[in-house]
Amino acid sequence: MSDDKLAMEEARRAGQHSSVKSQVEGEVHAEIAESAAGAPPAEGRQIDQVATEFRAKAVKEVVEAEQEVGRARGAARVSQVVDYIFYVLYALLALRFLLALLAARSSAGFVRFIVAVTDPFYRPFRGIVASPTTDSGHTLMVPLVIAIIVYVLLHLAINGLLRMIAHRKTAV
Repeated sequence: MSDDKLAMEEARRAGQHSSVKSQVEGEVHAEIAESAAGAPPAEGRQIDQVATEFRAKAVKEVVEAEQEVGRARGAARVSQVVDYIFYVLYALLALRFLLALLAARSSAGFVRFIVAVTDPFYRPFRGIVASPTTDSGHTLMVPLVIAIIVYVLLHLAINGLLRMIAHRKTAV
């Protein structure tokens, strides 16, 4: 979901980068040609100096834009890894929630595996509120729901931070 947004944003930035680069080059060439056509020989050195300054400025802006695109790509990759880790965590916690809700036998190997894998992520939230249980063993694990909500918020915060790093403003 956010991977697509990052990829689309990266593609938009790359296109914008090429457009700005072409526009700056065109403006520099047009200004140099215009200045050179109507200038007396005494102003020729000044025109060359101005053209050199414009060219240096254009190159500097292109280099800065390329660095920003590279930074955005790196942040997008890190964001994809973070997303994958959190999606796996969500799936495991949701599975544990469903197994408790369906009163799965705690002696079953799969149930023990899921409990063992998710326990480090569930432990800080255990005991926050009571988990209602029926006589037949079905349990609504409210602390697990709270844990999932907290992990979603943490996931959003990490992706927001990565987005801020990737999308620093630059003057073009």
